[in-house]
Amino acid sequence: MKRKMICTALLTGGILHAGGYKIPEQSLDGMALGAAHIAHTTGADSAYYNPANMAFLDPKTQYFEGALTLVHLPSNDFDGVQLFPGTIVPASASSETEWAAFPTLHYVHSAQGKWRWGVSLTAPAGMTKRWQSPAQKAFAEKFYLLTAELNPSLSYRINGQLAVAAGVRIVYSEGEVDSDGAGVGLPIKREMTGDTLEAGYNLALAWHPRSDIQVAVTYRSRVDLKEQGTANLYLGKVGRQYDADVTVPIPAALNIAVAETFADRLTVELVYERTYWSAYKDLDFHYKTPIPPALVGPFDNPKPKDWKDSNTFRLGLSYRWDERLTLMAGYAYDETPIPVKTLSYELPDSDANIFSAGFRYKQNDHLEWGAAVLYDHKKKRSIDPGENVNGIVGKFSGGGAVLATVGFEYKF
Repeated sequence: MKRKMICTALLTGGILHAGGYKIPEQSLDGMALGAAHIAHTTGADSAYYNPANMAFLDPKTQYFEGALTLVHLPSNDFDGVQLFPGTIVPASASSETEWAAFPTLHYVHSAQGKWRWGVSLTAPAGMTKRWQSPAQKAFAEKFYLLTAELNPSLSYRINGQLAVAAGVRIVYSEGEVDSDGAGVGLPIKREMTGDTLEAGYNLALAWHPRSDIQVAVTYRSRVDLKEQGTANLYLGKVGRQYDADVTVPIPAALNIAVAETFADRLTVELVYERTYWSAYKDLDFHYKTPIPPALVGPFDNPKPKDWKDSNTFRLGLSYRWDERLTLMAGYAYDETPIPVKTLSYELPDSDANIFSAGFRYKQNDHLEWGAAVLYDHKKKRSIDPGENVNGIVGKFSGGGAVLATVGFEYKF
């Protein structure tokens, strides 16, 4: 399949609900705990969250987990104006509400001596955003991004307390972006679609100094998405297809976590996550042939992003009610990496408070199942005159996300 160009959506789109464009909740327990699920992982999703912990699972057992997540994205509301060269346009509007769904799969094989392998299929990033209002359509009539990551990992148990792991990230992405300036008197339009396949790596360490305490460090590498293909650009009613390329990063992420279990029932986990969004400095397209001068400004000149490294602080609680039922809850404070200076309609992101809850039920010695929900509440964000390079003046509110997951784990 010939690769085509993914435009701004690839990196300005992103996280369906968290800061930037990551989706950290990639399993039943991960959703219920708000991704405070790094140090204390006891099932198949260890292959993704902390593959070093695979070494501490029952060595004779194989683990498989499947889950399906449904996502609802409420509309983003904007109250304000849009500045174009020589004019100011009323721009109060709301984006379209969105629905999406994605599956996740995790598998851990039985141990081979001190070695153990596992594999995960996840959706680590994604977004969909549509505006039908004239001012917003000039920038983001439609932005769509889908990703899928295949992540095989291998762990090694150094001793009864310490294990390490490494893996390969194979990331496929496809996306679409449309914009149309006709509604505000700008005779420019773009239509871009595309896909790419790239690779990175992940590293993990698990230390269990006592049976009731787990400590973990994980690192997921930066992946540069090297998109190349075609872009359809229009000036008035005249359009042309161009060969083009652009490189954008999926940022590296570091997690440091500690968990303690009290009275063999309550497990409390704290996670600090650092995401290195500062790798996203600008968005710069290159065309093999020159484009019309009138399109150079909107479609060719580098667009500054200047995102900043961000922090997320997570708290997860698991309570073993009895031999069959486990209750879970989580909270996270998630910083946005996007400065006011470069905030845009594609992703009007802000700091967020994230709340989650769920349960897991043990049907028998082989099968467990459960469900989880997560609510992402975005803070309001204001842009004063002169603060934003995209000419946005006003206030964003709404947005956020509601996610629901059902899943099961089978041991054999």
